[in-house]
Parts: sequence; structure tokens; C-alpha cells
Amino acid sequence: MALLVSSWSNGVQSVPQDYIMPPEKRPGDFVTVCKDIPVINLQNDRSENVQQILKACQEFGLFQVINHGVSEEMMAGIRVLYDEFFNMPIEDKLSVYSENFGKGCTLYTSGLNYAKEDVHFWKDTLKHGCHPLEEHSPSWPDKPARYREEVGRYVVEVRKMGFKILDMIGEGLGLTEGYFAGVSQEQSMAINHYPPCPDPSLAMGIGGHTDPNLITFLQQDQYGLQIQKDGKWMGIDPIPNAFVVNLGYLLKIISNEKLKSVEHRGVTNSTASRTSIVTFFGPNPGLPIVIEPAKKLVTSSSPQIFKSIQYNDFIVNYLALLRKPGPRNGTALDPYRL
Repeated sequence: MALLVSSWSNGVQSVPQDYIMPPEKRPGDFVTVCKDIPVINLQNDRSENVQQILKACQEFGLFQVINHGVSEEMMAGIRVLYDEFFNMPIEDKLSVYSENFGKGCTLYTSGLNYAKEDVHFWKDTLKHGCHPLEEHSPSWPDKPARYREEVGRYVVEVRKMGFKILDMIGEGLGLTEGYFAGVSQEQSMAINHYPPCPDPSLAMGIGGHTDPNLITFLQQDQYGLQIQKDGKWMGIDPIPNAFVVNLGYLLKIISNEKLKSVEHRGVTNSTASRTSIVTFFGPNPGLPIVIEPAKKLVTSSSPQIFKSIQYNDFIVNYLALLRKPGPRNGTALDPYRL
């Protein structure tokens, strides 16, 4: 358990050598805060929202939503719950802790395989499946005692919001209603906890990446999220009671690159811990699902850009590519292009 950053970092005066990133992977001295990220009010006119969401997906691959149906009380409660979880004594976390990332409910530190990393990320992560609840909730943490009840209610409401937004993205692309249902059965959560870091210029919370799923919903209350835009890293300020909606690489493929999947990363700070509550939607890895551009979006003027691939093969290859040095987008992902 000594590996958990949250178990040893309190009061540390300098960043340990195995957490100091190479110069080219450090966050840099200054990042512009992006003021142009669209904020969509889901209580506004639907047709207007569809157009705003489509434009945001085309330009940024990311937007924020407010008045989305997940109550302020629920969002506040879930933040308190995860603060309690990561502040629990080490002994209370033993039941879900693992030094190797795996299936089921797992509490781990840094990246996907701590033992093989040259440099570690300044974070601890709790990750587990969410849907169907009866299948996954028995493996969730026993403490705090209300965990399963409270998180169970939260994932149901986030799922409702998620499918509402997916339907609007599909409508904006001209696809049939419910088009994404077959590639969004899997719902999982990753709760990333970034303790205060004595020198945020040397360490990283999580490195630049795009998500290998369909769509991601992020609840955050502290600054730390940055995106790559026009070759520069730009910060995304949190908005109270909003979700950041981030398109996964699968949506880029299915849309035949009409939509973007943005590269993003997480930085640390020296004064406060940050906990990001992330919900992923994607295909069920237990089913033989093929990912390919939607037939309706492939025309003589817009020829097919990506190959048809089995989802499980995509995940294996995609994660291997993310572990390699070099760019995360573009040339690094050429194996999926025709």
C-alpha cells in the first residue's frame, strides 16, 4: 500500500526522482486557459442544442454541459464521498487495492502497470464497472458504508444524461435515433485522485492521451484538465455543477472523422488535492463488435477514412500505441486509416 501517492505524499518537500518527468513531458511554465469551450444548457431548445453540440464536436471534440439532469445535491454528495474514500486509512482500502491494473474493481497508482513504468504519474485511481448495477456493484468498496447506494444512484443519472447527449450527437450527424446504443452498453468509472504536489512543474497527473472509448463524462471541481488545441496545451476551467463531455476515438472513427477526439492531460498543483470523477461509455468487450464509419456518412464526396476493426483488437492495439513515445494522434494512429 506504500505505493499509493496519497499514502505518503503529505508533507513531502520535493518530488521523488521516479516521479520527475523528462523535460519534454513536463507540463511547462504557462498554459493559456481556453475561454472558447462551448457550454451547452441542456434545458434550452433541443434543435439549438443539437447544432451547438455538433459544432463543438467538430471544432474541439469537447464541450461542457449544464442543467443536464444530475442534481447539484447528487454531484456535491459524490465529491464528498470520494474525498472520504481517498482519505480513509490504508487498511480500509486493502480490499480493492492492486499493484497491477486488472478487471473488476481496482484501486491502483500511477498508470496501467506501475512495475514497468520508468516514471510514475502523481495520482491514485479507483476504477470499476457500472452497468448493469447488479453485476458490478458487489465488487465495489465496502467503505464508506454508503458507497454502493450513493454511487448506484449517480451512475443511473449519468447514464440517462449520456444517452440524451449521444442521441443529440447522432441527430446532428444525420444518423437514426439510438444509433450509438450498440456501442455504448459498457459503462465504467475512473476516479482519479491527485494529491498536492511539491513541484507541479516536474510531475504530471496523467500524460497526454485520447480516450479509446465512445464518450467520456468528467465531473471536476479543481483546475487540472488541459487539452491540445492548434498545437498548444490549453486549460479548461471547471464550471460549478457542469460535466465536461469528451469524445472518445471511437466517435472519431464512426463519424468518419467529421468529429474530433481531443488529446488531453491532467496536471497537478501544490496547494490542493484534485479528484476527477470520470464516467466512460463504450462497447461491451464481451461481444464481437465491429467499429467502422457509419455507412450513411461514407459518400463519394466523403470516402471512408478508417478501416473496419474488431473492438477488442482495437483496444489491444490502441493501448499499445499509447504506451509508445511520440505523438498520440495523427501518425501514431495511422494503422486504423485506410
